[in-house]
Amino acid sequence: MKIAVCVKQIPDPASPQKLDASYNLARDGKLIMDESDSYGVEMALQLVDASGSGEVVVFSMAPRNETSGIRNALAMGAHRGVLVSDDALVGSDALSTAKVLAKAIGREPFDLVIAGTESSDGYTGTLPVQVAELLGVASVTFAKKVQVDGGSLKVERQTEAGYDEVVSPLPAVVTVTAGVVEPRYPSFKGIMAAKSKPVETLGIGDLGLTADEVGKTGAREEISEVREAEARAAGTVVVDEGDAFNKVVEYLEQIKVI
Repeated sequence: MKIAVCVKQIPDPASPQKLDASYNLARDGKLIMDESDSYGVEMALQLVDASGSGEVVVFSMAPRNETSGIRNALAMGAHRGVLVSDDALVGSDALSTAKVLAKAIGREPFDLVIAGTESSDGYTGTLPVQVAELLGVASVTFAKKVQVDGGSLKVERQTEAGYDEVVSPLPAVVTVTAGVVEPRYPSFKGIMAAKSKPVETLGIGDLGLTADEVGKTGAREEISEVREAEARAAGTVVVDEGDAFNKVVEYLEQIKVI
């Protein structure tokens, strides 16, 4: 079994964050693998182990040829990585990023593509299904349990009421929720082995893309303004003098809750 895992490398949440001149999150400091993607890496490793053989390949798009997050996935046990890094990608929106990842993944056949539900620095939750559409395969989201049975993907899909049982043909794209598995900690042996595992670095030209299709030029959305969130106003204090219950009821009636 051959599984591709999308991994986002994000600014270290423990460090102060800042925006660049275009109101995008500055990525000029240390980058690490998004914690939500560790669940996807672990899920892929377990599926390959269950199949008896296979390969887990990690895909990422990041500036400055950054591979620290990829190396973390390799230390967990992934076999190799593919990084797309190009100055033309600065300012890419979710769709442009999906185009890049789909082109990179589509260069070779995969049985399954795994991603987190959404990144912790973006929270759009749209990229995995865009990748699926561009690859022309089915997508299953919010998986809390994943199994592969022959040529079929079996998923328990998390819902507000419980979960749905979904069966999809392979290849497919699946997004996994936090808690689907318990990610392993990279061992010292794994960390040392990760240093020698191959990471292929590509530019947009290697993917048949042009600067007009990605980056700020190709983006279909733009951040026009960033403002501080308004401070919450002080709430209404009700002093109970024996009639607090009536005051609360009157207020709920005013706002048409009851």
